[in-house]
Amino acid sequence: MAKELGVGIIGCGNISITYLALAPLFKGIKMLACADLNPEAAQLRAKEYGVKAQTIDELLANDELDVIVNLTIPDAHFRVSKVILEAGKHVYSEKPLVLSLEEGEELRRIAKAKNLAIGCAPDTFLGGAHQLARKYVDEGGVGRITSGTCHVMSPGMEMWHPNPGFFFLKGGGPILDLGPYYVANLINLIGPVKRVGALTSMANPTRTVTSQPLAGTTVPVETPTNIHALLEFANGATITMSASWDVWSHRHANMELYGTEGSLYVPDPNFFGGHVEASGRDKDIKPLPEWNHPFSKANQEHPNGPRANYRTAGLADMAMALIEKRDPRCSLDRSLHGIDVLTSILKSGEEGRFIEMTTTCTQPEPLGIDEALALLR
Repeated sequence: MAKELGVGIIGCGNISITYLALAPLFKGIKMLACADLNPEAAQLRAKEYGVKAQTIDELLANDELDVIVNLTIPDAHFRVSKVILEAGKHVYSEKPLVLSLEEGEELRRIAKAKNLAIGCAPDTFLGGAHQLARKYVDEGGVGRITSGTCHVMSPGMEMWHPNPGFFFLKGGGPILDLGPYYVANLINLIGPVKRVGALTSMANPTRTVTSQPLAGTTVPVETPTNIHALLEFANGATITMSASWDVWSHRHANMELYGTEGSLYVPDPNFFGGHVEASGRDKDIKPLPEWNHPFSKANQEHPNGPRANYRTAGLADMAMALIEKRDPRCSLDRSLHGIDVLTSILKSGEEGRFIEMTTTCTQPEPLGIDEALALLR
């Protein structure tokens, strides 16, 4: 097989900038083309990043492309990924992969029949901070993880995103938009989930956009914006997870894990970097020793200070996994298990009962310093 796979993008919205800008950092992939229902959006991205603007049909028929990245809105993910597979291309999708297990299983069936791969974001759990946490857990730093808490809460997306309406429709909401980062990292650190239970609600039936260029417009809310869930893991650990866009301020930490020998304090799974802290039975909370993981290094300016951003690492890892004939870390099995967890949380909120998972998965292989360096050019 070739040492580099040609990559195209369908969906030239806000997130496409990240993929196009960061892809040159990685081995195994080369961005060649992009497409969008709005031809002007594709032409703009093509001009900015030196790729070819094509129609969607042209992109699907492009023999130079091995993988197509699906960056459409969540409600279109299944339809677009299905078309990509039917065109004979591997798929890497933004999260969530699909909006139901049934859709995911149909994609699996097509991919298996055509000997194609499916991968899916988030890949932030490959970041240096979360891999340091994984190393500490694997080495027994906190003993056996028994419980923990996760919180991702804010006033919402309509205050900063240029086109926030889709966040409040089916496939959006904080549990399907931000929950994947947290669940993927919990799978990375603990393993698969056994069952979930949740309470869900929404503060308002509409939201008023305050970001430009749509400031003053009103968007409907069709999905819960306030979710409090309990996750029981296959290993017996129980985790509380809160995801809300109805909170103006709070003092909850992003992720804390409690074990038989101590506690672990994990930074925001929405980002690659951050400080990891831990305590033992002495209750003395200290930072873990810094390590020189390449996906911890700040490479972008941010209003809150420099940040490490290596989104596209999961796509590159999938490409290298195809080349090296190994399991990708952002694999279909893990993505579908994440969908099972997240959609079951919403179902539990609707039905008022615990929901048993019908899928499972393995933990991804760790991505240590050497493995991360092997993904970089």
